[in-house]
Amino acid sequence: MTTNAAAPADLTERHDCPKCSAPAGSPCRTATGKVAANYHTGRFALVPALKAELTVKTPADRNPGKPWAAGEAVPTAVEATPGAAIRIGYARCSTVGQELQSQLDALASAQCTRVFSEKISTRVKERPELEKALTLAREIKTAAPGQPVILSVVEMKRLARSAAELMSLSSTLQADGIQLELLSGPLQGVYDPNGAGAIVFAVLAVTAEVEREGIREKTLEGLDSAARKGNHGGRPTVMDADKLAVAKARRVKGESVTAIAKALGVSRATLYRALADVEG
Repeated sequence: MTTNAAAPADLTERHDCPKCSAPAGSPCRTATGKVAANYHTGRFALVPALKAELTVKTPADRNPGKPWAAGEAVPTAVEATPGAAIRIGYARCSTVGQELQSQLDALASAQCTRVFSEKISTRVKERPELEKALTLAREIKTAAPGQPVILSVVEMKRLARSAAELMSLSSTLQADGIQLELLSGPLQGVYDPNGAGAIVFAVLAVTAEVEREGIREKTLEGLDSAARKGNHGGRPTVMDADKLAVAKARRVKGESVTAIAKALGVSRATLYRALADVEG
């Protein structure tokens, strides 16, 4: 590729833009009808020499930021032969006690073109950065259907913790033709949801569901066994029989609940509940 600063723009503009519908020979445009400052990702991803770029700037002679006007028409480029797969990375950790850097380093070593990361609990259903990663992957596949696109993660649990989430993600990747790459774990490798990888997704979902049910059964069995031994779990009782007897005696003498609770080392609410149980 030449060193001319306008060369990336010239190569990009040989293609129609799949996002803003700018025709070949014209810069991309924004929703407000102005010339975009950068070409849309799905458009320059059509150019093999540019598909790994993060952004491609619109040259000054195209008047970025000013009202958009169609440029001189040029022949649409012949569809490029798909090259190496484009990898889009995703990293996630909980907001407490975990760090992202090790995941980011692994994704960088895997040659991910873009990496999206967030600190968010698995209990939160909405994951903005994951949605951004999937959106970018869809844009590239729309612009170049034959171009392999891979969503890369360090391990499966960064994507989903339940069978339902895993099956939903599998359906999304399958519908969009996006492959999944696991960088570590027993299932390390790249999986195509439209090929043999679909079986892997199904097995993972069933395994997750069986594991969840197994944990639930063991928990219930443990609680049942403890109950038969007289251990019912939960927090220990704050008010024992001795404290309750003292509280009743002092209450009869006219002491306030506040004073009695302070002397016994319990809260007023706890003392009120204990006395109510006895009196009621």
